[in-house]
Amino acid sequence: MDAVAALTAFSLVAGLLTITPGPDTALVLRTATVEGAKQAMAAGTGIVAGVLTWGFLAALGLGAIFSVSQLAFQMLQGVGAAYLLWLGGQMIRSAMVAEPKLPPPADAAFVGYRRRFLPGWFWRGFLTNMLNPKVGVFYVSFLPQFIPAGVPVVPFSLALAAIHATMGLAWFAALTAATRPLGRLLVRPGLVRAIDGATGAALVAFGVTLALDRKG
Repeated sequence: MDAVAALTAFSLVAGLLTITPGPDTALVLRTATVEGAKQAMAAGTGIVAGVLTWGFLAALGLGAIFSVSQLAFQMLQGVGAAYLLWLGGQMIRSAMVAEPKLPPPADAAFVGYRRRFLPGWFWRGFLTNMLNPKVGVFYVSFLPQFIPAGVPVVPFSLALAAIHATMGLAWFAALTAATRPLGRLLVRPGLVRAIDGATGAALVAFGVTLALDRKG
């Protein structure tokens, strides 16, 4: 397999992985519909940064521990599951509040508020991705299969990770844009609570699945 064939094959696999529903997609969708486009893209950028970090670790061989060490995998698995359960629980709790606190009008003070807290959404997305050991195992297990003989391993691996990250950012931008026409509808308290409840339940389900999963 030459470099072009490897890039094509990896792009197909990475594309399927990108659009497969999971905690990352759930987080971006919920953030876009309830918090806004800037917060959603901040979370999406954090997720993409996690993808690049996993790719970098795998390229250097540091991520291989998660494919050979049951203890290391289970430790990260437990932390990731706990984080998803906490994040989902917070959303479910918000959905149960009688009068959820909706975003205030977009005046100058609120714009400043949103800008100050965008880094928080970045780190939320980053942790959601980094605390999912399956992403690490995917890179450690599959990345070597798409590296042709004779190419510089580290640069080529980073190029593959960059392709995956670019696809992810484009996908999150498309999901965020798709929620914009529904903006007026999505500020209704009842619908906001329903979105929080559904997303929280999805994240809790992902967390439980992750906690119960056993590395084969």
